[in-house]
Amino acid sequence: MKNALRMYLKKPQSKIAVIIALMAQLIFCIVWMTAYDGVLDRVNHLKIAIVNENGEFGSNIAKQLQSNLPFEVSTASQEAAMDDLVQRKVHLVLTIPDKFQQSLTTPGMQAHLSYTINESNPQLTKNVMQTIITKVTDELNRNASLQGTEAVLQQLKLPPQQAEQTAISILNKVDSNVKSLNPVNGMHNQMVPMMLVLASYVGAMMMAMNIHQVAESIGSAVSKWHHFAVRVLVIVVAAALISIVGSSLIAALGGQMESGFASFWLFHFLTLFTFMLFAQMFLIVMGMAGMFLNMTVLSLQLVTSGTIVPRQMLSGFYQSLGHYLPATYAVEGIMNLQFGGVHTGEDVEVLFVIIVSTVLLSLLVTALKKQAKPAQTDSAPAAELSAANS
Repeated sequence: MKNALRMYLKKPQSKIAVIIALMAQLIFCIVWMTAYDGVLDRVNHLKIAIVNENGEFGSNIAKQLQSNLPFEVSTASQEAAMDDLVQRKVHLVLTIPDKFQQSLTTPGMQAHLSYTINESNPQLTKNVMQTIITKVTDELNRNASLQGTEAVLQQLKLPPQQAEQTAISILNKVDSNVKSLNPVNGMHNQMVPMMLVLASYVGAMMMAMNIHQVAESIGSAVSKWHHFAVRVLVIVVAAALISIVGSSLIAALGGQMESGFASFWLFHFLTLFTFMLFAQMFLIVMGMAGMFLNMTVLSLQLVTSGTIVPRQMLSGFYQSLGHYLPATYAVEGIMNLQFGGVHTGEDVEVLFVIIVSTVLLSLLVTALKKQAKPAQTDSAPAAELSAANS
């Protein structure tokens, strides 16, 4: 046992394995603890649009909500508000209908507020907005009950039956009518964007490491440009194969694909291709030390891409950083194609820009690096000649 332990400790790979595990712990702890610190304190970065169709009475309600709600609350037309909701510029649209005041003041009638949320968003966004819907409705109910009670107290004695009807009419006076755009069918579908980002980049990291080790073992037996060309060819084939398998499994297991299987698969292929080139770039530039940078990038992408927490609730530093990482655009595109959304073409364009930038940087580093010359093939005959002369 002692000899076995001594033999393991003598191998540098044993120490490297421990260092990698330690670095993974350090990187994830530092990134996640700093990125999510104070997230709930920035809930006011989420946005609500109010559509007022009830004139001055609705304007007073809108002003009251603007002063009471811990969010960015703005007023807009129905068309503009819904357009911003689809584009994820706002997270909830509250509509005050034209007969809201009349319903509120007429005994026996119930006033309805309309809420619209876009479920093609991080789960936390949906949960926060549902909480706000309940809070706003309860607050307006409380105000309506107070006004109704004051009206009753101004009256003199009422017959019991009339008093009962009046009491019923001022309870739960305001009702919520919630509509959902791009509904998500189940938690398993909600988790698909995060799962794909995590699985795709981890797979890209491991593949990049193994390809790099193969390239080092082959060494100068082939030119550095042939090394680069083979890496890219392997990445293209692997991305196509893995993306079709992954997309097929998601579809077979009940995954949503509002845009159709072909669009979902093509975007998944583009995402994987981008991740693989991105991960390989760090190894081309830094060698095996690039794996530490890959682990850092993985952690950063998980927290900045909007898979778990809306990007609006992150600090300014992490929001800005997310604009330069491919997972941000991968998540937006996946949510658009899986649940529904717009401007997926813009995400595709940015991913192409990242691909081109990554390839150009990798080509530049490959051109600048010197490759060791192949070993001399006549060394064996020379040794044999020397032995014969002796």
